[in-house]
This record gives sequence, structure tokens and C-alpha cells, in this order.
Amino acid sequence: MAPVVAALRARGTLEVRVAVTAQHREMLDQVLAIFGIVPDIDLDLMQAGQSLDALAARMLTAFGAALDAERPDRVLVHGDTLTTMVATLAAYFRRMPVAHVEAGLRSGDLLSPWPEEGNRRIAGTIADLHFAPTPQAAAALRAEDVAGAIHVTGNTVIDALLAMRDRLVREPGLAAGLDPLVARFAGKRIVAVTTHRRENWGEGMARVAAAIARVADRGDVAVIFPVHPNPQVRDAMAPLRRHANVALVEPLDYPHFVRLMALADVMLTDSGGVQEEAPSLGTPVLVMRDTTERPEGVAAGTATLVGTDPDAIVNHIFALLDDDRAHAAMARAHNPYGDGQAAPRIARIVEDAHRR
Repeated sequence: MAPVVAALRARGTLEVRVAVTAQHREMLDQVLAIFGIVPDIDLDLMQAGQSLDALAARMLTAFGAALDAERPDRVLVHGDTLTTMVATLAAYFRRMPVAHVEAGLRSGDLLSPWPEEGNRRIAGTIADLHFAPTPQAAAALRAEDVAGAIHVTGNTVIDALLAMRDRLVREPGLAAGLDPLVARFAGKRIVAVTTHRRENWGEGMARVAAAIARVADRGDVAVIFPVHPNPQVRDAMAPLRRHANVALVEPLDYPHFVRLMALADVMLTDSGGVQEEAPSLGTPVLVMRDTTERPEGVAAGTATLVGTDPDAIVNHIFALLDDDRAHAAMARAHNPYGDGQAAPRIARIVEDAHRR
């Protein structure tokens, strides 16, 4: 959302107020600092071990109170988080129009990814401006007969990524914290890993850990794994510390994560956004899910679904590492998610909507 905030403010015709729920406090603060954004409203609702319904209830009342105080002409939400869904509901209860950035992503399965698929469907039902990253996402919205206008804009995550890539060329010190790992694993192929999806908690995480252990046992490979702070993830991955070729590190700030994706030979993830980001840097993506709301990448050849079966994960990683042509085919495939100009398009459309 940072590029959208910047693009709206650059136009100079709308007053922009930024509200955060701090659903993930530590990671949020890193991003705010990197992009120079100071929230006007910081609800700071994060609590350890909270359930989805308890968090949603607190979000709904707290964000509703913020809307009552601010009385905005429009609310913009992004993506598929619980914050997105609840903020949309709070705006709807006050008859405030909602614009949904990154609209129309659908896996077709309400339980995968869960609860994100439900969150974004609810937001799509209520919003009156839909900013779809791709024509396929726009088609999904039309198939659901959503109200309001649908615009294909590209995804703002690509705006942020390309801007950071260029900034790292000018300011390499922003991501110098990876230098010790780069030196430690010199000469090895790098597999970068992220995982956090709720549907993979428990047995799924155990299978992922088993696959990573097998990959690390291959002598020419090193695994760099920024571990999500949730205990469900950390506890499952703790045994990997026994492997010399695995670096379990704290979550990376945005510059360091962009550098890691660029350094990696293969990206292994269950994330949504990484499916778009890594291919923009020429890094093949293996997705540890059975379904994805971003089928465009799979169709284009930039991403492959591998689930959480250890054999499938290991075989796909080794195939990419051992077959230069297969690796190059994924690395060079066209990324369908945008040209880095999504935020200016969105800002213009929002401005035009409030001129009428």
C-alpha cells in the first residue's frame, strides 16, 4: 500500500490519512520506516496468542471508532488480511465507499488459503472500486457480478519491489546485513524459504521442515530461511538448526528480503506476494500450496505448485538446480503482475471518482 499512499499524496488533491491495526507489529514497523510512513491512526491491536474472532471483534470496534472520528469520503483496503475484511465491514456499516487494492484474486477454495480466501471475497462483495492486478483477476470479479467499477491496474507490490531494487543499487548498505551469510555460503546454491500459512500449521509444517533438511544435506546447497514469528512456525522449524547449511534468521526488513530474493537460485514459499515478487527479480518460485489465488504465474511458468509433500519439494528444487534450461525457462518467463505503475493508475482513478 506504500506506493498508493505516495501516489495519492503526490497528486495533491486529496487528504490522505493512514490507519494501521498493527496485526503484525514488528514487520509493520519495519515497512513503515523503510517507506517513511508515519501512521495517522495506530490502533496497535496485536496480542500474543489471540484467536481470529477475538482479534476481529477488537478490530471492528476500534477501526469503527476511528472512522467515526475521521469521517473519510472513502476507505482503501489492500489484499486479503483480517484487517482488510474487518475494515471493509466497518466502512460498510457507516455507508462509506470502499476501494479494494489487489482485488479479484481467487483460489476457488474457501479453505485454501484460509482465512484469506474468505477475507478477500467479503471485501469484493462490499467494495465499489476494484483494482485488479491482472485481467484474470478482473474476470473473476465479473463472474461474481460484484457491484461497482473494475480496473486492471497491475499490482502495487511490483511498484514497491522495483523501486526498492533500484534503491539498493544506489544504497547497497540498506541490505548489508546479509553480507555475513553471503560470505558464509560462498560458492553454494541458495534456496530461500518463507512459510507461514495457517493451513500448513502442524503436519504441513513438519513436512516442510523434513524437505528442507533433505535439501540442506546436499553439499552444494545452502538454505536461508527468515522464520515467521508465530510459534506454530518456529517450533516446527527449530530442528533445522542442527544443519550447518541452514540459516534460520529473524524476519528480514524489506530491503534485506528483496536482496535475498535476488540472490536466491530458487524461492520456496507458501506466501502470496512472493509469487509475484521473486519472478520480477528472475528467481523461480516453488509454491508450497495445492491451490493458488495467483494462477497467472503458474500459467506463465514463473511459479510451480508443489504442495507440502517432501518428495515433491525436494525433486522440484533439485530439478531446477541441476537443469540449467529448466531454471532459465522459469527465470525468464514473463511476469504477468505489472509494470511498476499500478499506484499512479489507482491514485488517478480514486481522484476522478471524487471529482464527480
